Amino acid sequence: MGPVYAAAVILNDSINKKLLKDSKSLTKDKREELYKYIKENSIWAIGQASIKEIEKINILHASLLAMKRAILKLKKKPSLVLIDGNKLPNLKNYNLKYVIKGDQKISSISAASIIAKVSRDKFITKLSKEFNGYGWDTNSGYGTKEHLKAIKKFGVTKYHRKTFSPICDLL
Repeated sequence: MGPVYAAAVILNDSINKKLLKDSKSLTKDKREELYKYIKENSIWAIGQASIKEIEKINILHASLLAMKRAILKLKKKPSLVLIDGNKLPNLKNYNLKYVIKGDQKISSISAASIIAKVSRDKFITKLSKEFNGYGWDTNSGYGTKEHLKAIKKFGVTKYHRKTFSPICDLL
């Protein structure tokens, strides 16, 4: 649901890297605490790819596009860009390396996963105030039973990805 988010982070030397973990392994409160800490102690940027882009080029390519946008928005060009996963965005004149499960192994990738996750969650929470009944403030827009029931009751919004199952199955 919604745009896909990616973040790029260059950590300051002073940051406590032991605090940084994969965003999926942290509680919401801990992610939000680390989000503030990372923003105060690093150079960071967020990139997005829109729902239209996701539906046109698919989620993988849209994610790579969001990564590219985040990297290009950094105020400083990194000497090495470490990317979580096994694919690289199309970026000329950058030294890129992918790291499988990088969000569990590399502190800067963990930090980027936290920034991206919290930024997306903030966007979805803001939307939840406009679209009552979908439970986005608790399900973050993911396909929970509650969310699917709400879609059947209220219909699909412009923020739902219509090419994704189960949305496309409901249309």
